[in-house]
Amino acid sequence: MSPRRFYRALAIAETITWTLLISAMVLKYVFKVGDWPVSIGGFAHGLVFIGYAMTAVLVGVNQRWRKRLIVGAVATAFVPYLTIPFDKWLEKNSKLDGEWRTTATDHPSDHGFTNVVMRWLLNRPVLFGVSFVVLLGGIMSTMLFIGPPGGRS
Repeated sequence: MSPRRFYRALAIAETITWTLLISAMVLKYVFKVGDWPVSIGGFAHGLVFIGYAMTAVLVGVNQRWRKRLIVGAVATAFVPYLTIPFDKWLEKNSKLDGEWRTTATDHPSDHGFTNVVMRWLLNRPVLFGVSFVVLLGGIMSTMLFIGPPGGRS
């Protein structure tokens, strides 16, 4: 899967989970069906939100985006449905062109720790996938331990 397809898949998933969460909030607050829809929608959205942020950082480093653009990509997940127009903007500006950088080049950033680790993992797809899921699970578990935004009822 190319960086473009990986990023796009998570951008679309982020939009879908925003819809789930907003629908769940309507069910809870308008139709008074209880907390369960928000628990389910919130969990799904939180998981995909974290996955999207991780993907934005990974693709940004791979594509050599400036730090400001990487932060901007992550920030789009905070606004419902903004990941899709941002994806279109990245496409229009050729920010998603190219494949995964699995070999070092003469570019100065290719010899930094982050890029070396990224290439090492990209050359081991199974380990990369497992590491991505474990990191995602660790972040999600930590967030669940801390508690939901606004505190527990």
